[in-house]
Parts: sequence; C-alpha cells; structure tokens
Amino acid sequence: MSEWKGLAIPKRFALGTLIALSITVLRVGSISAQSPDLLPSWNDGATKTAITDFVGRITKEGGPDFVPPAERIATFDNDGTLWCEQPFYFQLAFAFDQVKTLAPKHPEWKTQQPFKGLLAGDKQAVAVAGEKGLLQIMAATHTGMTIEAFSKSVLEWMASARHPRFDRPYNSLVYQPMLELMAYLRSNGFKTFIVSGGGVEFMRPWVEKAYGIPPEQVVGSSGVVKFEMGADGKPELMKIAKVEFIDDGPGKPVGINRFIGRRPIFAFGNSDGDLQMLQWTTSGQGPRFAGIVHHTDAEREYAYDRQSKIGKLDKAWDEAKAKGWTVVDMKQDWKTVFPDKGGN
Repeated sequence: MSEWKGLAIPKRFALGTLIALSITVLRVGSISAQSPDLLPSWNDGATKTAITDFVGRITKEGGPDFVPPAERIATFDNDGTLWCEQPFYFQLAFAFDQVKTLAPKHPEWKTQQPFKGLLAGDKQAVAVAGEKGLLQIMAATHTGMTIEAFSKSVLEWMASARHPRFDRPYNSLVYQPMLELMAYLRSNGFKTFIVSGGGVEFMRPWVEKAYGIPPEQVVGSSGVVKFEMGADGKPELMKIAKVEFIDDGPGKPVGINRFIGRRPIFAFGNSDGDLQMLQWTTSGQGPRFAGIVHHTDAEREYAYDRQSKIGKLDKAWDEAKAKGWTVVDMKQDWKTVFPDKGGN
C-alpha cells in the first residue's frame, strides 16, 4: 500500500458512507486491583488523574457519585482512538488491496476506472474518480458475498498486509495506553463498546482478539444484509450494495440508543465525527467523562487536528476546551504508543 500514501481523499468522503456499502496483538487482560500502576503506559499527570479519579468516584459504594455496575457503559470510537488511522482509514487500504486480489475474476477492471488506475498504481486516476469512484471500489470489495466469506477476507488481509510507514500488520497498530484503559475500566465493572464510523462487518472478525471487546459489543456503519437460501440448500446472509446505517457524527448517539440501549457515562473519541457521541454522553445526569485523543506525536505516530482530511479535530476540540473534557496529548501523556513488536 506504500504507493497510495499520497492519495488525496475527497474532503466530503465520510468513512461511515464508504463503509456502509459495504491479530495477533498484545491482548491486555483484566488488571488486578493490587497492581501498583493500573495504567502503566500513561505518564503521571492531569490526564491520567482525571481518569482514575472519575473511576474512583463512581465505584465508591455509598459515595455521592456511585454508579451501579449495570450503568457503567463506556463507548470508544475506533479509528484514531483505539488504533492508527493515517495515512488514510485502514478499511480503505483493505478495499484497495482487495481490488488487486479480486482482479483475476474481473478482467473488465483492466479498462474500467477507477479499477484500472488502482491496478496500475495510478494515484491521479483514482483521485480523479473522487467519491463516486471510491464508493465503487467499496461496493466491489464489500458486497455480493456472504458474511462468512467477507470475514475470511478481512482476516486474511490482516495476516498479510503491512502499514506503509511502520511495516507492521495493521492490527498491531492499536494503542497500548487505550488497551490498558479499557482493561482498567472492565476491571472496575464497566462494559466496553466500540462505536465507530467503520464498517461493523469489517471490525467484528478481529476486535475481540485485539481489544477484548466481543463482536456483539461493536456498533458500526452497515450495509444491508439479506437472508437467502444458498445453492447447497443452506441458509446464508448476503451483503448487499445498499446503505443501512451510518454510525458517524449524529448517527453515533442514534446507534448507541438502538444497539446498546443505555447512555454511556464514559466515552472517548478523537475527531469531529465523535462530537455528538461525547455530547450525548455528557448531557446525562450524574457523573460523566468525555475524552479526546489528540494526535500530537509526529515522531512515534502522526500529528494532525484542525486541517486534517482524515480524523479532523476542530469543533470537538473547541467544545472540549469550553466544557472541560479531558484531552489526551499523545506526545506528553503516553509513554508508548503501540505494543512492542514482540507481542504481535
């Protein structure tokens, strides 16, 4: 995928829209309450203290801020919050690679844009195709197959593909501090959910091994899935090229209500696409926590915010400042970013 590093993604091209057409990593287990440091990859300071103080308050039985375990719901965005999202969304990298994998079955792609440009490594031709072209690529690689076949293709890609900058499997580029945070919350009675603009069928095959979050606790964008009888007489679920639900921006609170049924008391995001989820979380009664991962570390990961076409952080950053939400400075607050390579 290194040849696509400089590809300009159309500004209006929302991840949730493209996905809807549609690890081996270090797994952090429950952290013992006796551990001397429950968040070892977090530097001591205001950010870490804000997290531990909040958890301490809501788990203190008899205290004024105590929250029963059943109500301890935590939601996390995925792209840019739990794993890297640059130079462009990893699901788009998967789609590009799948075009090459599927090309032998589609000889017409040799003369049909944007597939012709993608197969030839012509970034300009793909860029000229714009949003319409990217949607064609997503439809061709994410639909017209059973959910089992699609899951298999995702896992095979995860096992073989490498990030263009870090030369590591994409699912090894999860954030070690966030793995620890989710394990810490679960050890304190929280139920952790992913609420992402990414495709739900793309995430479910690998997130449990990566994050300890089971597939039924993943909320994402989705395309229509149709029940039908296969040629062998067995029932199957087919992925259809039709949008069902966009779990991004204002769609996130809607998705939380539809699929979780409880308002979170703890939520983390990293971009303007997470703003409404954070607003919904913090508008409830009782103690609330909203966190934002600010990408400030160009050396260990990437540095971007207001001007980025991927993971733009602008309005959500302003609201975080105005309302006192917790903003993680990746460079200052995290001792490490990714798990050691030896754990993958």
